[in-house]
Amino acid sequence: MSDLRRIIWLASYPKSGNTWMRSLLAHYFMPLGKAPDINNLRQFTTGDTRQDFFDAANGAPFRGQGVEDWMRVRGRALRLIAASKPDHHFVKTHCQTVRIFDQDVIPPELTAAAVYILRNPFDLAPSFARHQNCDLDLAIERMCNPDTITGTPNGIMDLLGRWDDHIRVWTGAPGLPIHVVRYEDLLHNPGRTMRGLLEKFLKVKVDGPKLARAIKATSFEAMKRQEETLGFAERPQGMTAFFAKGQAGVWREDLTPAQVAKLRAAFLPTLERWYPEMLKETGAVAAQA
Repeated sequence: MSDLRRIIWLASYPKSGNTWMRSLLAHYFMPLGKAPDINNLRQFTTGDTRQDFFDAANGAPFRGQGVEDWMRVRGRALRLIAASKPDHHFVKTHCQTVRIFDQDVIPPELTAAAVYILRNPFDLAPSFARHQNCDLDLAIERMCNPDTITGTPNGIMDLLGRWDDHIRVWTGAPGLPIHVVRYEDLLHNPGRTMRGLLEKFLKVKVDGPKLARAIKATSFEAMKRQEETLGFAERPQGMTAFFAKGQAGVWREDLTPAQVAKLRAAFLPTLERWYPEMLKETGAVAAQA
């Protein structure tokens, strides 16, 4: 049997920069002028919520009624995804790498490596609220809830859980080659951040002009214009715009001191590890609550 450890996961909590990373990689690796627009990223990457793969794995149109139905078919669907290309390829996921029903949600036998994209929870919360079509307090509650699950209308799930648990299980997965990219670093210095990913982790010799073109083609404004012109098929139902702000630091205007305090209290150990530069300012704001 051939080795199916071909998937390089592009893993993240929703609204952390996964679409941007997929677009950047597509524009870098694909021939000039051939990179897909935001609605055709499956020409380069795929995702673990693809209806067609679940239908094929199910032997009939998949219509799941819950997590157990989803997991019954997920393993077979992922094997089809892994086998869909002859070598390593990128697959988007928002799931945690955990075991449920005695099965791996992210099977090691199909996994080559992972790129994990994270975004600070204070900026993530307003974006996640728009993504979930809910108010900020409910979005924060969902980010703090270990049982948070989202999914498609046909029952293909995203096993999210808590924001901090999501980061912990991915970055601590035993034996998993993983490279972590902070959204804020990608925003402030995309060239250096992508060089670190391409050269140090993917072992790709970087073509400077090609990387510069990829960064320019996938700027937030360029992707926002694409959504305005073409729409965005991955935009959740009820969400006005997927590409809304794309900035760091919006939490200062969007969150109340009480909301900052709640996020800080819930996620302090993870903030201390991944966002130590935010501790002083968020602490001062939280103290006003």
